Amino acid sequence: MSNAPRISVVIPVKDDDTELARCLQALARQTLAPDEVVVVDNGSTDASAGVARAFGARLERCATPGIPAASAAGYDAATGELILRLDADCIPDPTWVSAMSEAFAARPDVVAFTGGARFIDGPPRLRHLLAAVYLGAYAAVMTPTLGHLPLFGSNLGMRRDAWCGIRSRVHRDDAELHDDMDLAFHLGERGRIRFLPRARMGMSMRPFTSGRDFARRVGRGLRTVVVHFPRDFPPVRWSRHVMRAVRPAGYETRPSPGRDTRSHR
Repeated sequence: MSNAPRISVVIPVKDDDTELARCLQALARQTLAPDEVVVVDNGSTDASAGVARAFGARLERCATPGIPAASAAGYDAATGELILRLDADCIPDPTWVSAMSEAFAARPDVVAFTGGARFIDGPPRLRHLLAAVYLGAYAAVMTPTLGHLPLFGSNLGMRRDAWCGIRSRVHRDDAELHDDMDLAFHLGERGRIRFLPRARMGMSMRPFTSGRDFARRVGRGLRTVVVHFPRDFPPVRWSRHVMRAVRPAGYETRPSPGRDTRSHR
């Protein structure tokens, strides 16, 4: 339909040419094709850039190392009113884009949707169980920390105007942060984040096969939370959510004079 919002898909990548090709093949099979696919090359030394071009994706370069910088560069470059995000080693179901599009159309009050995932590799009998444990633990820890649902970087969508409202405040230059957790801290201040079970995604178990890599992910998660203190210390954050919930319709407040609006702290 002519009045349907444009949809951009953002994929940060570094040295994942084979996985990226598989991801882009899955995007080419979507029941609702996105208007653009933005691949952000974060210093790859393999054929990732060539794979992106071969599939007709828009290639953006990001020299600043780290997923936070690459993801933010992709969101900045996206032209769609809706911005969807997944990782290069993910495989979206054929209805992923349409599920996101329909959900945003039905819920104008929601600024971001996040979906779940299943593992597509590793021990077959453990794939669903391990994915459920991992994502369940993530939600169990971060929901009380944030006061709302967290975002999952391998499967999320947000409104572009919401991104434009927070783009100067995300910690895009800190490679040791989880960009999706950081994004959730800021988007949660602008509106509702909801879970979308119909947005199904397959993801690789690679980041969890090494104890050292998993420990590093946990350390990054703790760092992402602490870097937002004291402003986002949970009781302080919860009180702001309560105040917004009881605030009269149309009432707005200005940021406090001490509020940090830099891209990193």
